[in-house]
Amino acid sequence: MRRPFWRTKPISQAAAPETGLHRVLGPWQLIALGVGVTVGAGLFSMTGVAAGQYAGPAVTLSFMIAAIACAFAGLCYAELAGMIPEAGSAYTYAYTSMGEGIAWIIGWDLILEYTVNASTVAASWSGYFASLMHEIGISLDPRLLAPTGASIMTSDGQFVRAWFNAPAVFIICAVTCLLMCGTRGSSKINMAIVALKLLIIGSVTVICLPHISAANLHPFIPANTGQFGQFGASGVMRAAGLIFFAYIGFDIVSTAAQDSHNPQRNIPLSVLGSLVLAAVIYAIFSFVIVGVVNYRAMLHDPNPVATVLHSLHIPWFSALITFGIALGYISVIYGLLMGQSRICLSMARDGLLPSLFETLNRRSRTPWSSHIITAVVASILAACLPIDILGKMTSIGTLLAFIIVCFGVMVLRLRQPKAVRRFKTPGGPFLVPILGILSCGTVMLSMDIMTWIRLALWLLVGLGIYAVYGLHRSRLKHTHH
Repeated sequence: MRRPFWRTKPISQAAAPETGLHRVLGPWQLIALGVGVTVGAGLFSMTGVAAGQYAGPAVTLSFMIAAIACAFAGLCYAELAGMIPEAGSAYTYAYTSMGEGIAWIIGWDLILEYTVNASTVAASWSGYFASLMHEIGISLDPRLLAPTGASIMTSDGQFVRAWFNAPAVFIICAVTCLLMCGTRGSSKINMAIVALKLLIIGSVTVICLPHISAANLHPFIPANTGQFGQFGASGVMRAAGLIFFAYIGFDIVSTAAQDSHNPQRNIPLSVLGSLVLAAVIYAIFSFVIVGVVNYRAMLHDPNPVATVLHSLHIPWFSALITFGIALGYISVIYGLLMGQSRICLSMARDGLLPSLFETLNRRSRTPWSSHIITAVVASILAACLPIDILGKMTSIGTLLAFIIVCFGVMVLRLRQPKAVRRFKTPGGPFLVPILGILSCGTVMLSMDIMTWIRLALWLLVGLGIYAVYGLHRSRLKHTHH
């Protein structure tokens, strides 16, 4: 028998179990889920920070680099999703290909990825919410709009320390309540919000196109300041690392396999469809933003779209779009919190987490306990930590997940070449996975040392939990015995 760390779950066993979730999501709902999560904070918030601090107008190029890396990973996700139609995303794929220990690492990484990303988006939503309140004449206490301890300036010009980001906590709790009502009803609301979001993006693009200034786009790649990651080619790569979490949406789609009709067909289709749509939207919209407002004006701006609209001096349109963006963020947080609960459910069903996480509410058939615990943790992070730290942590977690998925495709091609695959990556068993590993690895290496240290600490804590709990409670261990 293999050592516990390397014991794998047979594909037939991974695909067979029913979780009790209602299978109510078709391909359009899944694509809406993917696009809804993907088109969010990465576009409406981090575009300004990435342009102002790292890439300048070339932030559009950063989005394209991230999209290319994601495309390789997306093809690998599609192949594995067609083989293993189970909730759990990269965690489940690693369990069937590389072993329980690697699965635990990636599952623990995904918990970080989804929870911190939800916190990032909630923190960004807070800025748009405050801007919207200002538009209608309501001024919120700035001490309730920033992470704990941040230095902020009050209306009378004094600098004080922030208490916590209250609107971010509110929106996480509100979306959690929506998820706890049930998947069928909440998915319909999500589709409506995604449609509104796409309408907003189209409207802003059309209105802004005549206001693009060539001066704002020159130089397209500002000269490096002499420090790695501060503009120049390294800045473009650093920005790609910062905004990489923006493409997490197609990953979320694969967590909903057991909420879907015919997942072996719908999941691969929805993964690739949501990725292509998001990449096109990001490339066009980011170009418009840096074309209308000079990137230097967005150095620490978490609300670049609001800044762009204010520069056009169309107050009614600005207020309307700000409202639409704030509403559109709900679909992002919705998908992230849903994906988080499905990861925990899969890990609990395998015995690696307590059974509390797989318990479903009798009426809604949703994992209430998991939703509540995730909401508490995400709220604390959103309330207390700066958005740039949250964004970087999400990005490096996402990149690690993508790399492991690419390895999983190669391992399963070698170990189980005759397994039924509804979709295969083009170019044979190695070309796309290796390109995915190299591209994602390059973006990872461009990230700062503190982000790497935080990831290492998180993984060490996770390995400790696995050694104390999961290693001994694993249901696969008892199956082998």
